[in-house]
Amino acid sequence: MPLPINIDDLIKGNLFESDRMEFKKGWDPEDVLHTICAFANDINNTGGGYIIIGIKEEDHVAKLPPLGLNINQLEPIQKDLHRICHYLMPHYFPMVSPEIYQEKNILVIWIPPGDTRPYKAPRKIDDKDSKIYYVRRLSSTVPANHQEERQLMELTARTTFDNRINQFASVDDINLTYVVTHLKEVNSSLSDHVTRIPALDIYKSMDIVRGPEEFIRPVNIGLLLFSDEPHKFFPGTQIDLIIYHDDVGDKFTEKIFQGPVHHQLRSVLTYFKNNIIQEEVRKIKGVAEADRFYNYPYEAVEESIANAVYHKSYEDQRPIEIHVRLDNIEIISYPGPMPPVSNEMLKRNHISARTYRNSRIGDFLKELGLTEGRGTGIPNIRKYLKNNGSPDPVFETDQERLYFLTILIQHPDMVYDSDRNRKEPGTDQVTDQAGTKSVLSLSDPDLYKNQSVIDVFVLSLSQVCPKLVKLETNATILLYCLNPQKILDIMKVVNQTNRSRFRKKYIDPLIECGLLNYTIPESITDPDQKYLSTEKTRDLLLKLDLK
Repeated sequence: MPLPINIDDLIKGNLFESDRMEFKKGWDPEDVLHTICAFANDINNTGGGYIIIGIKEEDHVAKLPPLGLNINQLEPIQKDLHRICHYLMPHYFPMVSPEIYQEKNILVIWIPPGDTRPYKAPRKIDDKDSKIYYVRRLSSTVPANHQEERQLMELTARTTFDNRINQFASVDDINLTYVVTHLKEVNSSLSDHVTRIPALDIYKSMDIVRGPEEFIRPVNIGLLLFSDEPHKFFPGTQIDLIIYHDDVGDKFTEKIFQGPVHHQLRSVLTYFKNNIIQEEVRKIKGVAEADRFYNYPYEAVEESIANAVYHKSYEDQRPIEIHVRLDNIEIISYPGPMPPVSNEMLKRNHISARTYRNSRIGDFLKELGLTEGRGTGIPNIRKYLKNNGSPDPVFETDQERLYFLTILIQHPDMVYDSDRNRKEPGTDQVTDQAGTKSVLSLSDPDLYKNQSVIDVFVLSLSQVCPKLVKLETNATILLYCLNPQKILDIMKVVNQTNRSRFRKKYIDPLIECGLLNYTIPESITDPDQKYLSTEKTRDLLLKLDLK
């Protein structure tokens, strides 16, 4: 089964740090077994790791081009891997994928954190009775010391929440369209096989479902990223955005972002980009280049909100809150940082966190380019603000680590009145706030009836997909399909009666443009087939200028 991630990004270290990767030029069963044991124990809750066989390692990175394996080695290695994994106690079997990389055969072993950790492996492959614990220490696999053994014992019942099986949901709660869209976005080779592989097998290869065949259930990460309404399973899985229009806080606008957590993140960032963030350009006398700065640098806002999404506890029913005040942005999530990070440590330039609350969310966000490496969030926020000439941020928690607060302070040369219009510094003159738009509520079931929205959306569609005909009809279809809809219902909304002609004229072109997708792409003639507007369509709608 192909990997659910991009193999080139994996090997080049674009997805994970070196302590989660190990390259081996050839098959060494004893060494591989020890490393599988260490990754499955996942002592720091970083998300397990990968072993790539057929590529030499040099200074903890891949030495390319790969040495490769002979094609007749692949099956014997996989059989031997299955044999040696029986020596682990308790039993554990990783996921294995033969791959072709730079025209060479390699073998990728994916080792997610085990459900029944801690695990032991024999010191020597032929001595099955002398089993010990192995862990990752930086980029090396080593026997656990006494302190690490105690830590492993504490982890026995502490699988991270995003990696736990959810007994109250079913596989049907995962939306295959979201999964396929994700695989295509990260350029996974698995996306080339979705029409030939059963949906359940795709989910298994991504480790978003688990359990015996008679009782397979979703893993929480699968529901958080690929279900239509994660807040039904995890109340409080949303972002509440409050925009204040006065200093007191009596006048404000509130917006709620729900849906898959990465969709929430992207939607709120799009809102910020279109409505909150502004650039100031000032010509300086005698200087060729103008002085440019932002009220808030977008990169700092992106990193701050992504950190909140990554580190929030999805067992906690309180949402992420973002308060946009006249002179700062406050981002608060619950609870606070994981030990040993403290309020004092948050004041440092660099923070070394050893344990993570949501390792799998972090992996997915990094694959999507929404976060960077571990421990880089706070330093990056400081860097982006400094480069913009903004004041230093504030990072705060309390002694019990009950909350995590980030405060971004507005650039001192940006001044607003009580109606959030920008003032010229040192005067009482008010200028209109650039970029203010009325942002759509995509959850409005009657949005497809809004003619003013359709009129503006048509202009956007003409640029994105010029080959579309009758743009107003296409706009109505996409607005109606923000929720999954059957083809006969869509035809009724746009007054069409010939099904085959309608499909050829409207549905197929919208799918080709990446604006519409099947809900059951592996079986397009399924009687339960519906159509759903894609993330690309949603992004277009959120960017519409409805002033």
